[in-house]
Amino acid sequence: MSERILANRYRLTEQIGMGGMAIVYKAIDMRTGHNVAVKVLRPEFNEDIEFISRFQREAEAASKMTHHNIVNLLDVGMDNDNRYLVMEYVQGKTLKEVIQERGKLTSPLACQITIRILSALEHAHRNGIVHRDIKPQNILVHADGHIKVADFGIARIANSSTLTRGDNVMGSVHYFSPEQARGENAQATSDIYSTGVVLYEMLTGRVPFDGDNPVAVAMQHLHAQPVPIQSLAPDVPQSVSNVCLKAMEKNPAMRYQSARDMAQDLRQALEERGERGKGQGSELEIKQPKPQFKEDGTTPSRKTTRNTGIPGDNRKRWQTVVLIFLLSAAILTGMVFGGIAIYRQVMTSVKVPEVIGMTLEEALNYLSREGLSANPVYVSNEEYEAGVVFLQNPLPDATTRKGDTVLLTVSSGPSSIPMPDLMGKTYNDAVTALKSIGITQITVEKVATSEYPPDTVVSHQPEAEASITKDTVVTLSVSGGEIVVPDLTGMTLEAAEQMLIDNNLVLSPQLQYADTESEEEHGYVSAQSPEADSRVVQGKSISLQVFRCAKMNPYTEITVTIPESDKDVTVRIMIHAAGSSFEYEDATILWTSDADRSRKISVKKPDNRNYTYTVYMDGVQLEQKELKETGGD
Repeated sequence: MSERILANRYRLTEQIGMGGMAIVYKAIDMRTGHNVAVKVLRPEFNEDIEFISRFQREAEAASKMTHHNIVNLLDVGMDNDNRYLVMEYVQGKTLKEVIQERGKLTSPLACQITIRILSALEHAHRNGIVHRDIKPQNILVHADGHIKVADFGIARIANSSTLTRGDNVMGSVHYFSPEQARGENAQATSDIYSTGVVLYEMLTGRVPFDGDNPVAVAMQHLHAQPVPIQSLAPDVPQSVSNVCLKAMEKNPAMRYQSARDMAQDLRQALEERGERGKGQGSELEIKQPKPQFKEDGTTPSRKTTRNTGIPGDNRKRWQTVVLIFLLSAAILTGMVFGGIAIYRQVMTSVKVPEVIGMTLEEALNYLSREGLSANPVYVSNEEYEAGVVFLQNPLPDATTRKGDTVLLTVSSGPSSIPMPDLMGKTYNDAVTALKSIGITQITVEKVATSEYPPDTVVSHQPEAEASITKDTVVTLSVSGGEIVVPDLTGMTLEAAEQMLIDNNLVLSPQLQYADTESEEEHGYVSAQSPEADSRVVQGKSISLQVFRCAKMNPYTEITVTIPESDKDVTVRIMIHAAGSSFEYEDATILWTSDADRSRKISVKKPDNRNYTYTVYMDGVQLEQKELKETGGD
């Protein structure tokens, strides 16, 4: 995009940075001729609601702040699909680059830089904004020595509804606080902890905690103590070291509770050694005036002295009279024009109404009544219906002028994506592919086929390339192989079950019976479903019907005793042989709370094998015993 003109105003001249979310260009504002920095959301995230929200949040945070130690926001907008922020251009280096080039910084210089970072944070915190990613890479050192805090891309705005999932643990692992490492919300004291880490790095030339992977570093933030500063940099005063370590306390309550308090202690540490204002010169010059920390966040005005005439000196008296006249005229003129300016400001200013949750038509009408115009941008959203506004900039209740434009982010409905082609993939690979694009509602049906290996996707609905959303239910037809059902009629139940096992099939636990007068037929399979020679998938359950001769059908009476209970319970009985598990024909019994706790139940065996029985009460096993034969019908 370099050497292109954005929004008919900003001529991009060179790429000067790239992050995980955006690309930063140096540009020329063709209206003013000034250099600016333009941050453009990377194209691959133009439809990603999380990144769009983060980008929008950076604009919202920056719009709430104006401070000489913060990179100021100049403009925000869209050019076709390109979302962009225009920031003031800072010509210089990042603090990280300065540390890498120079190694340790002198303690006076490190303290002066830290005080300016704290000045920026004090302003942000007073405006309800927590930076959450303070690190040397986000501290810009201007060529003239000014210090600027940048990149509020993951800032948290107090009471904001635009926070997205996953934002709790964000920021760079070498600099984030223990509470961020635990996945908790970052507060103002989290920024102070990170500032302490930055100060430590400036004083020693290294970060306090390092490791082979992010988890190892995070664990050190939680449990380890940093190497003492004096052992790495003996020249650092103990008072400065104490301030740094207090900022890095594991417990937020033990840290400085405000950026101003930490800055005051750093100034005190410098004054005790007579080093305040030192640290300039060839190493790095900090030119800007010292930051002010007043309760109202403003810089105190200078007092003026009043000249008085000298008694007896007529010339000076006349000069005084003339001066007073001119000053009065200037004051009167200022009052007139100031009054006009105030009148215009009052008459043309307006508070931005909240239109989030309205349809676009409703929002446009509402803004129009307030004298504001709107610039709608459509973005897919999983929570808001199509046509509903879910983000706005400026924020509600912000003061702006009539005729200004409000940026509205409007839901275009759930994001639509093409259905991937999953035919021929294994079931696991297909599910992984679907989950990677956000599809979680997946149903599976096994089909018999000899064309595909078992566990392979044969077809699916919706078909490949069809438009789907994250709420779409996808049905996968998966090959279960193909098995020809053997003929089991005339076999004993035991032999039929073994035949099924040999053919990768299973015997249904629900047996059916066919009464017969023939003792020879007793216990043999009389029918089956599916029928012989049917083609089914592997693991298919086969139902059998078994001949039963009353004279040959053994039975036993078992006594079932259940515990006392003040509620009705369900009792289920199952009988088991080697390889089989059958539910008794009348196995499920509702046992009322006022019924006898014991009862005798007659249980019949399917064939002549040895069986055990198990009694369950509300799904919990009560007992398991051998089923002994006691007689016949």
